[in-house]
Amino acid sequence: MGNNRTQKVWILFLLSFLALVCSSRGGDMVVYWGQDEREGSLRETCNSGLYKIVNIAFLSAFGSGRKPEVNLAGHCDPASDGCKSLSKEIKGCQKRGIKVMLSIGGGNPGYSLSSPGDARRVADYIWNSFLGGKSAGSRPLGDAVLDGVDFDIEVGGGEGFYGALARRLFEHGKAGSRKVYLTAAPQCPFPDEHLKGALSTGLFDYVWVQFYNNEECEFESSNPGKFQRSWNTWVSSVKVSKIYVGVPASASPSTAGSGFVAPQILKTQVLPFVRNSSKHIYGGVMLWDRAADKQTGYSRNIKDSV
Repeated sequence: MGNNRTQKVWILFLLSFLALVCSSRGGDMVVYWGQDEREGSLRETCNSGLYKIVNIAFLSAFGSGRKPEVNLAGHCDPASDGCKSLSKEIKGCQKRGIKVMLSIGGGNPGYSLSSPGDARRVADYIWNSFLGGKSAGSRPLGDAVLDGVDFDIEVGGGEGFYGALARRLFEHGKAGSRKVYLTAAPQCPFPDEHLKGALSTGLFDYVWVQFYNNEECEFESSNPGKFQRSWNTWVSSVKVSKIYVGVPASASPSTAGSGFVAPQILKTQVLPFVRNSSKHIYGGVMLWDRAADKQTGYSRNIKDSV
């Protein structure tokens, strides 16, 4: 009888230890969705069980007197209120514990900020149209309240005013009943020329650094030092809760021009380094994008190591 009790205690101890080891990795996966019809629906993306954060991309036009516009490729047409049906899918994702963000910017021209006042007006529009505010006009994605805003600022125009945009969004969240998460996707050369002003506010929760399309700081097995130096610079220089490694989910040039890291290399050479170098700030992996990931199975290959 006593031996059975002892065995049960040891089994419980071992199970608790294994759970602790698994959870100590503490990493999640983030993905961008919205720029390729081949990626499938938002519902399918969330139901895959692969991601903890999904960035809806993009609010691709805003600022400097422009009419704000959402571009979700062929998924739906916001101009005809065709994207409001996404509301149910967004809420479904959130019920699964997945944060859904609105990503602003992207790689195509069509957005800029002209002044601090312009930045605040854009923030007010985002708050009222996608977050916890109330819009006098249409909410492009329906009545779902997104969890926050992702800054993927890759083209020039008013870089110095994105800090004002971030502060205004933070103020809205603080005054409201629900936190507004702020995230960013800077390029790996430090500091990011477009986002250094915004990131200097110290208001961002998560940053996923794009370690691709920038050969000077991408990972290469033959020269890991350039990636490692860049990672260490980011984690030691930015006040943020979590930093993620951003990689393309496919080696195809249509996904990224450079920077693809094979899943096995990521698991054995990249992730051990980033976890061990900065356990307190390591967040996980960001993938561009869902369409590429769906095709290659990249996230499934790395999931147990993230």
